[in-house]
Amino acid sequence: MAGLIGKKIGMTRVFDSEGHEVPVTVVEAGPCPVLQVKTEETDGYRAVQLGFGSKKAKHASLAEQGHAGRVGLEEAPRVVREFSFDAEPEEGAQLTVEIFEAGDMVKVTGTSKGRGFQGVVKRHGFAGRPASHGHPMSRTPGSMGPGTDPSRVIKGKKLPGQMGGTRTTVRNLEVVRVDAERNLLFVKGGVPGVRNSYLFISK
Repeated sequence: MAGLIGKKIGMTRVFDSEGHEVPVTVVEAGPCPVLQVKTEETDGYRAVQLGFGSKKAKHASLAEQGHAGRVGLEEAPRVVREFSFDAEPEEGAQLTVEIFEAGDMVKVTGTSKGRGFQGVVKRHGFAGRPASHGHPMSRTPGSMGPGTDPSRVIKGKKLPGQMGGTRTTVRNLEVVRVDAERNLLFVKGGVPGVRNSYLFISK
């Protein structure tokens, strides 16, 4: 499995060879420097640590600056993430969108949009109660459960609450186009998060 760290640019549409419209999300993926290669002998598992973006020295700890300087980077990356790789690259190498090809299936992980405090109709898709004749409780959750036994609300009951703003993964998204010159990845469909939020794309 291979992966990259990216930033969501927005959504647009492209047309395939037959003229069909395809909705896509544009992601600025990479270039990602390889900060560390972890092996079973040294760390107990195999992984490649990648970085993305950069932050000023005053915002980075000395440990972060030293970790980045070890592979020749002048500034510490803003985002650090580990991925599994079939072929382990060398430390200090730059990984770009060229590790993906059109037609690849990927999974994209990000932080979903925050929706605030929402009711059960919007949060869980409840159908609601009768909406006609001035019904006073058309969007309430209804009965909480049996009264006699167990005389309490069962754990896990779907209720109103905070919606969104959580780690979300969408699988089996198709890579429609790869723009290596501009480090852009065109992924079919929507992905989690707002514009300029960070994403983790892996095969």
